[in-house]
Amino acid sequence: MKLIVALLLIMPAGLALAAEPSEARQKEISHLVRQDCGSCHGMSLAGGLGLPLRPEALHDKPKESLVATILYGRPGTAMPPWNPFLTESEAEWIVEMLLKGQF
Repeated sequence: MKLIVALLLIMPAGLALAAEPSEARQKEISHLVRQDCGSCHGMSLAGGLGLPLRPEALHDKPKESLVATILYGRPGTAMPPWNPFLTESEAEWIVEMLLKGQF
């Protein structure tokens, strides 16, 4: 019990405990982000029909909100829900990579 409490105290706020996708799945997701997301958000993710997805555009957005947008889309907009194709932990990984500018 003390170990769990100690780990919770030293973990950075907002750190997800979800497992990272496998290397093969990371490649699939990266392709999806570049091609499918890029078709609306711009091939360099600097914006297009959709808003920019570059780190400087996302840094002030709550991670949970970004994950929810990926999974459930934005009703009334062109942003579709991706939850039929992605798990929550995969959406969290996408957000982390977008915030690091790694797509």
